[in-house]
Amino acid sequence: MEEKLFNELLESVQQGKSIMQGKLEPGRKFAYEETDVDVKTIRKQLNLSQNKFAIMLGISIGTLRNWEQGRRKPVGPARTLLRVVAKHPEAVLDVCLVQ
Repeated sequence: MEEKLFNELLESVQQGKSIMQGKLEPGRKFAYEETDVDVKTIRKQLNLSQNKFAIMLGISIGTLRNWEQGRRKPVGPARTLLRVVAKHPEAVLDVCLVQ
């Protein structure tokens, strides 16, 4: 490795260490709005039992109970699906045949 590139890499690592130790502010920050989904409210608005709602989402009833009781939070695709269900329930109910 060329000495110039090595020195740039070393400086970058040292800056990262200083940022992690709180001695230096990062050059950029990423902010995103985290909107929690209220799983129990969504389910109740659809008038579905826990069992039927879990089947509709393709998850176990234990997972649903953990979400509703706040022991865990839905993440990734599950969180996105719940946000869609909350905003457009008819679209999801139309494709999920829950009797």
